Amino acid sequence: MASILVTGATGNVGVHVVRELRDRGATVRAFARDPDKAKATLGADVAIVYGDYADGASLAGAMEAAASLFVLTPNSPRQAELETAILDAAAAAGVRRVVKLSSIGAATGSPLAFWDAQGRLESHVGRVLPNAVILRSSFYMSSLLGAAGPVKAMAKLFAPAGDGSIAMIDPRDVAAVAAALLSGTSHGGETLTVTGPESITYSRVAEELSTVLGKPVEFVNVPDDAARQAMIDGGMPEWFAVNLVRLFGFLRAGAAEATTSTVRDLLGREPRSFAEFARDHSGAFR
Repeated sequence: MASILVTGATGNVGVHVVRELRDRGATVRAFARDPDKAKATLGADVAIVYGDYADGASLAGAMEAAASLFVLTPNSPRQAELETAILDAAAAAGVRRVVKLSSIGAATGSPLAFWDAQGRLESHVGRVLPNAVILRSSFYMSSLLGAAGPVKAMAKLFAPAGDGSIAMIDPRDVAAVAAALLSGTSHGGETLTVTGPESITYSRVAEELSTVLGKPVEFVNVPDDAARQAMIDGGMPEWFAVNLVRLFGFLRAGAAEATTSTVRDLLGREPRSFAEFARDHSGAFR
């Protein structure tokens, strides 16, 4: 039976893509390197396809029954290489509908490694899967969960965000748009950008957390060098820490300030606000 194959199915967005598709009644298969982790994350009733992005044979096998494909891989120095292999396998198998998750700012040659990889991947999509939909996402609200520890312990929100205004989006809304596209909304060959309903600063984020938690939360702007070192000291790989701080530099300059109507146009509702996200995840910050 033809199905929708989801890569990155246990991640920040992919897990919600699986749930959204199942809610729509679609036949879903999750591509995973660790089936036990996938079962624990997605549920025992979700079909798991074992494989590895670096294993061409497992990718080819996974594509055989796929009518549609959601493409997502985590940020890493090998992201462009590994995701290219997925795209090539989909093209070789003749997968008819592909949604590739990308990012605002995607551009080959960008000084931000995350965006450079996405720029190269978008170009490759245009060559091998010209009817695919490229879905560019703004900054995820879920990134704030990484700051939950200091919010709980000290009621302080630390980040090198300055007064940058960011049209943050809930990953659940990204997933809902992806599921709509995979389920039949025709936008083949288009590039769509998804954002939250408004552009907000980290100071505003702290205010929303204060309201939800019932205590004052203070935003503390952190210099880039100090933020980078704190991330590395906390166990983050240096490559990722360097690029994450570089990303905040772009955010301070307004790279994610603009909003779009994509969520509203495709889903018929407004995207979730940060206030809604904070309420839904208040337990992480308490």
